[in-house]
Order: sequence, then C-alpha cells, then structure tokens
Amino acid sequence: MKIASMLVVGLSIAGLVSCAPPASPPILPDAPVRVGNVPLSWPLFQQTAVVSGRRGMVVSGSPVASAVGAQILERGGNAVDAAVALAFALTVVHPEAGNIGGGGFMVVRLNSGEVQTLDFRETAPARATHDMYLDSTGNVTDASVNGHLASGVPGSIAGLSEAHRRHGRLPWRTVMAPAIQLSRDGFILDEYRSRSIANAAGRLSQFEASRRQYLLPDGTAPPPGTRLVQRDLARTLQAIADSGSVVFYRGRIADSIVAEMTRGGGLIEKHDLAAYRAIWRDPITIQYRGFEIYSMGPASSGGVTMAQILNILDGYERAPALGSASQVHLLTEAMRRSFIDRNHYLGDPAFVEMPLKRLLSKEYAAELRAQISPERATPTPTIAGGRVEGQNTTHLSVVDGEGNAVSVTTTLNSSYGSAVTVRGLGFLLNNEMDDFTAAVGAPNQYGLVQGEANAIAPGKRMLSAMTPSIVVDTAGQLLMVLGTPGGPTIITTVAQVISNVIDHQLSLAHAVAAPRVHHQALPDVIRYENGGLEPDVVARLRSMGHTIEERSGYSGDIAAIMRSGSGWVGVADPRRGGGAAAY
Repeated sequence: MKIASMLVVGLSIAGLVSCAPPASPPILPDAPVRVGNVPLSWPLFQQTAVVSGRRGMVVSGSPVASAVGAQILERGGNAVDAAVALAFALTVVHPEAGNIGGGGFMVVRLNSGEVQTLDFRETAPARATHDMYLDSTGNVTDASVNGHLASGVPGSIAGLSEAHRRHGRLPWRTVMAPAIQLSRDGFILDEYRSRSIANAAGRLSQFEASRRQYLLPDGTAPPPGTRLVQRDLARTLQAIADSGSVVFYRGRIADSIVAEMTRGGGLIEKHDLAAYRAIWRDPITIQYRGFEIYSMGPASSGGVTMAQILNILDGYERAPALGSASQVHLLTEAMRRSFIDRNHYLGDPAFVEMPLKRLLSKEYAAELRAQISPERATPTPTIAGGRVEGQNTTHLSVVDGEGNAVSVTTTLNSSYGSAVTVRGLGFLLNNEMDDFTAAVGAPNQYGLVQGEANAIAPGKRMLSAMTPSIVVDTAGQLLMVLGTPGGPTIITTVAQVISNVIDHQLSLAHAVAAPRVHHQALPDVIRYENGGLEPDVVARLRSMGHTIEERSGYSGDIAAIMRSGSGWVGVADPRRGGGAAAY
C-alpha cells in the first residue's frame, strides 16, 4: 500500500528549518491588570506573549510557520515573499485551516503607501445549482459540509502565485522550499495541533486518504511530540515549485483533483480549474477618528461590515469604558445594524449589484446611529438569510524591513474542510460551498441568516467574513497589521481590536487579549467569552432588553503587528496555538 504520510513519535524538530530566534524573548504583561471594566480575574492579560523586532515581524497561527516567514525576510525577501512562504508552510503545519485546497484574501500595503487587495476566494463549479443542497422536502442536507460535493474550486495557489508574480523578490522555488522541507522531513506536532486532529478524527476517518494522512492505525490522533511526515504533499508542493500554478489548474494535479471528484461524486471538472483566476480589487478604506483602515471588499463582507460598525461608533465623541454595559450596548447595536445590511445586500460583485457607496458613507452611519437608544436594545427584525465560512480559518501578518506590509486570511471553511484529502496529493479540499445560501431564510451551522444575494450560481464566489486589515496612523505611517479566523466573529473581533487600540488606548497585547463580544443580527443574542463580563454588566444588559449568553470558551485567533518606537511588536492570540517571529 502506498504510504501518504509517516508518523514517528519522539523525534526532535531541531534544525528542521533554520531561522534566527526572535530579536528579543517574549515579554508577558505585568499581572494583575485592571483594564476598563474588564473583570480583574480575566486570565489572558497574563498569558499574552509579546515579541519585539527592530526590522520586521511575522505573526501567524503556527510558531513553526512564523519562523519560516522570518527566515525568508532574513534571506532578503520582502513581505510578500514571506507571506507566500508562510502560507505554504501553514499548509503543512496547520492543516485544519491553512491549506492549498482552500482560498482567501490578501491586503498589501507597499512602503510607498499604495494599497492593493487580492481576492482568491473559491468559486462554485459550473455544474452547481441553486438548490443542490436541499432534499425533497426542502430541508438543507449535510452534503454542503462533508464530502466531495461540498468543495468549491480552490483559489489559494492562484492567489499566492499571483501575489508573488506581482510583488515577489526571491525566486518562486526559494519561497516554497521551506514548506517542501517541512512536509518531506516532518514537523513535531504540538499540543494544539494534536488536539485539533483529535477533534476532527471522526470526520477524517471517513475518507481513506485523510485517515492515512493524519491518524494513527487505530484511528486516533497522533499525540504531541509526534513527527508528521507528509510525502505526498511534499511531491505536490515540489511540482508547484517546479512548474508554477499551471500544474495545479491545468496539469497533473488538476487531473488528480478531478479524479478525486469523480470517485466521491463531487462537481469540480478540468474546465472549472482552468477557468479560475485570482482578482485584484480596490480596497475598502475606512476613516476612523483620524486613522485610516484598509480591508477587503466583496466577495468578502468583512471590510464593508467592519466599516459600518466603526462608522457608527465614530459618531460618539468618547467610547464608554471597555467592558461596561454602555460600551457593550453601543457596540452590539452597531454590529446588529451592520450585519442586517451584510445579510441583505452583499455577495459576489460579478453577480450582485450592491449599494456600497451608501453603505460606506458617514451619512448613512449617522442615520443608523440615530436609531440607537442609549438605554434600550433594538430587536432584530426577521430577515432572509444565508451563510458564512466556518471557524477554522487562519491569518498571517507580515511587515518587512522596508515598511511593506501584508495581511492574509485563508480558509477551508470547517475544520479540515470537507475532510477529503486528494488521493496521492496529500492536501485537503475545502467545504466552502456551505458558505452559500442553501435555502433562503434558513440559518446555517453558525446561526447566520441572509438572502438571495448569496445564493448558489455557477462560477460565483461565496460570501466571506474574512477581514485582513491594515491600519495607518494620523501621520500617515503604518501602525497595525491584523486579522483573525472565527467565522462571522472575524468581523467583530478585528473591529474590537482596532477599537481597543484607538478608542481605549491599549497596548497591542492588551488589545488582543481583552474579552470579546459578538452580535450578528440573527440570532438576536450577544455572546461573550467565558468570564469576560462582570455579573452586574450582564444583568444591566438584560435589563436593557438584550438576550445575552456566555460562550463556553474563547473566540478568534488574532495575529497582529504594531509599530513600537523604531521597531515592531508582534502578538499571537493566547486563545490558540500561534506564534510570532522577528528579524
């Protein structure tokens, strides 16, 4: 039997990828701290590591991948080179989300101040139909989540290749070499990655190639300390390094993807892959209290929805104390109105006419703000609904020594996507078709509801919440690079971290660690992180008419960089298993 991967316990990763250590050791904020009205018992303020660097910084969902990005910068690569190398490394070391079988969005700010955004979101195959996930009674099936039928046409290889073509400095093979080495020689699973595979073992075990790729012979996840070798993936990455994206979309990799679709009843065909293109688009530009924020436009809803939230808040002269009932109330009402518009208007710009000028205007934000009572919640009206990508997205942020910055968010949708590994190629396919509206008015697995604007159509890009963002200060200097996974919470998480820095003047470590709340119009409920609000604040919000629920855990996984004096600080969210690396 052909061996797709090899699991060996107890080996060391030392020397696998050479990279200088961070310019300074991680610094943890002093404890305890009182930040606004946040509970003094909030633990993440003391668990957030800060990495400092004089020239550049890399932050991602994996310490191993971040080290790869720093290595590329040290070899003379620019921020795009490092981002591309890091994204390929995430395919190897963070398979739950960072995978070439998916897609994403990129925001690039050059040191000249020019900002460009790249859309490499997946598309629906040509044989996709409006009601393809409905059964005979009109109910949504799970075929949009599990298995071959759930996959859209992958965009990651086209996007990374196009970004490198336009802005890369180092040779293509050079930026891909670390990922090839990591997959060929293996990397050591940490506790987070081992637990992630364990949580997905039931789904992965349904497909032979996925079972052999990620699980032990008894069907369990490999424990921490296991070296995961992925030789099929190494050969795939080597083919892309040798031949470029053409081998993925028109060559032998495309043939294997189509063969996998045929075996499992999927829809992707050769002409779908050959027709795929990454698209350069205009950024969404947000003016907020004298700062300028750049993010993604549709087919991502992230930039527009975040702009509406911040535009509403911008009309209040001073933000109430962080974590207070007033602050959570105003933030919730801004989120509510922004998500109502998101769910109704936004979709793929090639298929949907959107009133973006009005949605992004300060005048419209003033109209929405005038509807907000400072003392009472405004119930969300019943609206038609649809879908957005799952929690298992991943983000990377890079700043190089010349001041170029890159913010990239990629996803497979659910954890490990469709759970289908392409036989002989060693990578997972996405289940992004679940992000379309399978049935108008029906909530998806994350409770989001929207309408016909995001309905399935051949060649269409499913709506996303990904919000890779770059912040410029009042003097026109690069200030922050950030983004996160988290499904619909992506938008609200990024908005809150930006507000924490600008409105509440928090350090980056405290801004990232601070408790988060989320409201997405429907269901009409505020969700807050476990232990993140004082009991009297929760009681006050309920007395104002809000429905509020405490999450069982945490939300998001911010990867952020911020200017600090003459250098940079990098913060990987303490909520998950990320890391920062400086040079």
